[in-house]
Amino acid sequence: MRRPIIATFLAFTLVAAACTDDGTTTPGTEPTTTLIAPDLEMVAGQPIPEARCQANRDAGTIVYLSSFDFAATASIVDVLVAKSKGYYDGLCLDVDVKPSFSVDNYPQIAANDAQFSSGGSFSEMVDFAGANDAGFVALAVEGRTGIDALITKDGEVPTLADIKGTKIGVKGAITPSVKAMLAQQGLIEGEDYETVLLDGFDPLVHIEVPDIVGFPGYKSNEPLQLEAAGVPFTLYDPTDYDIPGSFGVVYTNDTFLTEHPTAAQDFMRATMRGLADAVADPAAASDIAIGFIDAGDNIMFLSAESETARWGVESTLVGDGVAPGAPLGLPLMDQLTAEVTTYASIGLFDGVAPDITTMVDPAVLAGIYAADGTIIWPAEG
Repeated sequence: MRRPIIATFLAFTLVAAACTDDGTTTPGTEPTTTLIAPDLEMVAGQPIPEARCQANRDAGTIVYLSSFDFAATASIVDVLVAKSKGYYDGLCLDVDVKPSFSVDNYPQIAANDAQFSSGGSFSEMVDFAGANDAGFVALAVEGRTGIDALITKDGEVPTLADIKGTKIGVKGAITPSVKAMLAQQGLIEGEDYETVLLDGFDPLVHIEVPDIVGFPGYKSNEPLQLEAAGVPFTLYDPTDYDIPGSFGVVYTNDTFLTEHPTAAQDFMRATMRGLADAVADPAAASDIAIGFIDAGDNIMFLSAESETARWGVESTLVGDGVAPGAPLGLPLMDQLTAEVTTYASIGLFDGVAPDITTMVDPAVLAGIYAADGTIIWPAEG
């Protein structure tokens, strides 16, 4: 059964304004927080209540599946930092982190075979939920802008209008933000331009593919590789065209969130502390991710250089999205609604903007933050 937008940890809810310093409400924060019964309430600087600690232990092993091996990217690096620093252990949680790939994780989360995962964007998660009523619930949206962009060969596309009549290379499918940006310019896939499949993930190979003018990539990855190799290119960023987007989504499923609400909230509490550390010290966070990569199989052939560069870009994008009343990771309902509405207009979700009220729960993260935007953390040691 699908659950309402507000996570009912116990029987009470409190509506409280998420205010800026001047008393105004930040639009889109959906300022609803959830009261916890006195024996379970977390109080900053005080020991975690034993009843809450036991409830967290009762959740058993919590499995987190990454979305792109152990890359130093939003919704992965924060989990790795939290794991390495013992933040989950400090909240009586047994967390097992496993490397995986985004599209492989959705069925496992839906079946509750794993409890948390990383999504490439909010729209990606919603799209996979689809008509299957999978019960996915986004608890954090760390990047409040799209991460994808269109990379074109140097000099071949002076303006977006010059895409008309050309071919764009894609890895599976054109990314939503890029597709929306082109649609905004009156350029429709299959009518005004074609897409062709590319092999592999190497942008240095893709930029040399004949017959295409460019390909979508991620601002924290392909452009950095091209720049490092001295290859000129032009980047069209959907953000510059006011296309909404998101990246770095941490999501769970209805079953786990309903059955183990304190464990779900405290997993996010530890993860957001990891995110705060990762934004404050990107180099140290990248080193942690590289340690996890080196200890595993590194099936994506990630390097220390690529991951340091990747999180260097993404940490800035994540940090720049913070605003009064909108601390790190807090899902902003107005922005997410604009995102799915925009993408529905280009044919995603069968052309109909979905009702996202059961697919995101801002209350879980709202409950971990104090009024000054700091994370409520119990006494340590």
